[in-house]
Amino acid sequence: MAELPVSETPRDPALCSGRFTISTLLGGEEPPPPAAYDSSHPSHLTHGNTFYNRTFGYNTIDVVPAYEHYANSALPGEPRKARPTLADLHSFLKQEGSHLHALAFDSQPSHEMIDGLVEDEAGTNGEKNPEEPVRFGWVKGVMIRCMLNIWGVILYLRLPWITAQAGIVLTWIIILLSVTVTSITGLSISAISTNGKVKSGGTYFLISRSLGPELGGSIGLIFAFANAVGVAMHTVGFAETVRDLLQEYGSPIVDPTNDIRIIGVATVTVLLAISLAGMEWESKVRAGGWRGAWARSSAEAGVLGPAPGSASGVYQLADIFVQNLVPEWRGMDGSFFGMFSIFFPSATGILAGANISGDLKDPAVAIPKGTLMAIFWTTVSYLAISATIGSCVVRDASGGLNDTVTPGSGACEGLACGYGWNFTECAQQHSCRYGLINYYQTMSMVSGFAPLITAGIFGATLSSALACLVSAAKVFQCLCLDQLYPLIGFFGKGYGKNNEPVRGYLLAYAIAVAFIIIAELNTIAPIISNFFLCSYALINFSCFHASITNSPGWRPSFRYYSKWAALFGAIISVVIMFLLTWWAALIAIGVVLFLLLYVIYKKPEVNWGSSVQAGSYNLALSYSVGLNEVEDHIKNYRPQCLVLTGPPNFRPALVDFVGTFTRNLSLMICGHVLMGPRKQRMPELRVIASGHTKWLNKRKIKAFYSDVLAEDLRSGVQVLMQAAGLGRMKPNILVVGFKKNWQSAHPATVEDYIGILHDAFDFNYGVCVMRMREGLNISEVMLFPVLRTHLTLDPEALVQEEQASTVFQSEQGKKTIDIYWLFDDGGLTLLIPYLLGRKKRWSKCRIRVFVGGQINRMDQERKAIISLLSKFRLGFHEVHVLPDINQKPRAEHIKRFEDMIAPFRLNDGFKDEATVTEMRRDCPWKISDEEINKNRIKSLRQVRLNEILLDYSRDAALVVITLPIGRKGKCPSSLYMAWLETLSQDLRPPVILIRGNQENVLTFYCQ
Repeated sequence: MAELPVSETPRDPALCSGRFTISTLLGGEEPPPPAAYDSSHPSHLTHGNTFYNRTFGYNTIDVVPAYEHYANSALPGEPRKARPTLADLHSFLKQEGSHLHALAFDSQPSHEMIDGLVEDEAGTNGEKNPEEPVRFGWVKGVMIRCMLNIWGVILYLRLPWITAQAGIVLTWIIILLSVTVTSITGLSISAISTNGKVKSGGTYFLISRSLGPELGGSIGLIFAFANAVGVAMHTVGFAETVRDLLQEYGSPIVDPTNDIRIIGVATVTVLLAISLAGMEWESKVRAGGWRGAWARSSAEAGVLGPAPGSASGVYQLADIFVQNLVPEWRGMDGSFFGMFSIFFPSATGILAGANISGDLKDPAVAIPKGTLMAIFWTTVSYLAISATIGSCVVRDASGGLNDTVTPGSGACEGLACGYGWNFTECAQQHSCRYGLINYYQTMSMVSGFAPLITAGIFGATLSSALACLVSAAKVFQCLCLDQLYPLIGFFGKGYGKNNEPVRGYLLAYAIAVAFIIIAELNTIAPIISNFFLCSYALINFSCFHASITNSPGWRPSFRYYSKWAALFGAIISVVIMFLLTWWAALIAIGVVLFLLLYVIYKKPEVNWGSSVQAGSYNLALSYSVGLNEVEDHIKNYRPQCLVLTGPPNFRPALVDFVGTFTRNLSLMICGHVLMGPRKQRMPELRVIASGHTKWLNKRKIKAFYSDVLAEDLRSGVQVLMQAAGLGRMKPNILVVGFKKNWQSAHPATVEDYIGILHDAFDFNYGVCVMRMREGLNISEVMLFPVLRTHLTLDPEALVQEEQASTVFQSEQGKKTIDIYWLFDDGGLTLLIPYLLGRKKRWSKCRIRVFVGGQINRMDQERKAIISLLSKFRLGFHEVHVLPDINQKPRAEHIKRFEDMIAPFRLNDGFKDEATVTEMRRDCPWKISDEEINKNRIKSLRQVRLNEILLDYSRDAALVVITLPIGRKGKCPSSLYMAWLETLSQDLRPPVILIRGNQENVLTFYCQ
């Protein structure tokens, strides 16, 4: 614990019992402590005298663990509470303006902690805040909501019909298969929802924060659409029941189909009005639906029905149960998977609670408990009802009172004959109006009191439709607020204390009306099945992926799940999709892939800590470690570059050049050495790194940014060359810009610059020096001068600044890339231009290779080089031999070189040895007369080469030259810089000086 050195003071239990509020004490709003607590004066409550900072009785700004330190938000009207930073504890205490002033060292329990632990006791102390949003517990918010959605239109209007088609045995298999999928999904959703604090957005929020925005966004859009279609399905079921009642009493509106449309549109309009009234009204209406469902259950429980002998085919006979065990397929949908596709939407209600996660008191507790309980009770009821109704109703009944068994009426077939009813004729012609397979309102016939069943149908269908309407709008609102897709942000605006998505309600209403026009429940149900199965597959895959990546952030408090069960649930969901309707499955998957590719292309700036990120890390780590087992081979050589850019946005041309030939090929690291005292530069180091990385990403440069603190440039670069990289992915080439101001700069900086090149060779690096006529450093002409001030550097400003254009970003056309391969460095001088020429912007350039030679052997040497290049398979066919490379340069150019080095000469010809030694020790960059004489031929060669370059390559797109090497300790830095200056001066195109580490990087062997 970091202690502050102050004198011991008496302790007051009242003051030491909790954590004081620093902002209050420093602001002087509270009365000052008694004088006894401060030896000088009560008002001297400063950072130097920190009695108010006591924790556990110590004078310290360190704090004990608290919920607020990990929360992303604070209560309205209260300051955000944060722990002190490491710098505050370890280095120095920030003064006025520091975030420490907002630290709240109070001894009161956290309101958020209380709300997070005791959900059902909220509101017991004091009056409820009138502006506080409505929050639900696990029973009312999840279990009842899920059960009402599951006990929906399919249960009342299609379960008897499915039982008649598939038989009791296959119906149970359909139910259990659906429950298997939903149960596994329920376990997965429980695990995901308990892995952190869940906000509004339900299923979309859970998937997107687990798998990332790519899959989360696509499935969120599909799930919202499926819920909107679900509104239509439940509303059509309600309208179908009302239509049947109207027909029963002889009062149709228009005709059977249009009656459903009229009633459906009117009903969904009323549901829209209820939703717009707010979550509290919606909850009350759904509670009414709950009571209607229980009324139905009470009436159904006895299954008394009419007395045996009903013309509608309702009996109480064990033989009916046996007959209805086996299937009897009829119609276009008469198949196992046809029945499954119609039944499965009833099981989709398991996400009704999760979809309003933002309106739950404690989603992490409510979602698992409520969802699993709802699945259990509804499964029991579905199995019981299918078996019960299948044991008391025959498949075909005419409903005619005259269809009795009479003497001479002919053969009578079926179990109804035993009760005196003959339904043989209508059964053979499939024209019966009643019976389990013909009459959708069979539930009403078998109940003790039919109006209660009707009330149950009304309550369940309307409450399910209302839940789907709310779910669709809430999920879509969360998707809109994340801004993953264009043109949908308009629907994300919320209104009122519950942030109601009014515009989302209107959109869901429009979609529902469009599908209500279909007016056919058996057509709408299969459409929903594929979309929900797709959602379930991704939910299960999310759970599996998060588990398999072993991310430390995956710590769900719900432990009763299995990653392999989740994977099975994902696979079985996809398989069922194709077994139901293969073309609809392809459409659903195609839509998901389209939306996925769009988000991948747009790369939204969101970071949710998804399992995809964790999986990418695991994959990268595994492959990186695996590379350690692979020995280096020339065929696998890649130019991995450490680029000394400083701030990358200061030298965009250098970044673009290296980024062009390393893109999707090899490693690139932008190195930055921050010089100065570590204490002063450390805060800057943390701030600017993210900004420079974002700048690289915006420029679409695939590179890493690495910075170090050092006392001087050379020591910092030495650290980078030794420490940069990971395993086999370590730089092997040092790329630097040419020091254009070397003649006017302090000689010590030139000495460091040349020393860095020597260090690179010592560390077995290749070296690449880039020179442009206009220079590389554009910091002096940037549009944002504030960016040049390190202490005020804003990472966001780096990303927003206008990107400077360079020659390496433009199309080069049919120019030439001229390579002067003067010395054999292992082939690096050839390899980099070759890689550059493979890129689209440089692909039209003609590559020319220039080599030195003797005038009497030009043809032989040219053929030898062409033969060598053909073995390297580089595609370089234009070779020029330079026979005049060793000729004496023109006198004016020699004079220019001598004038260039004159200020750096030691002029030691007539001085004694002691004086010369002292001068060399004080000025190691000075050039002695002896060194000039020893290197005279080499110096003249650089002058002559410049003349050749101006003759041959004045209009080239790029000039690549083998870098001359100055012997370490024998060639002064000023002389070496004069060589580089002379070699590359007056050239209009960019000049690249390259020298490999003298090891082969090209081979013509296949092994």
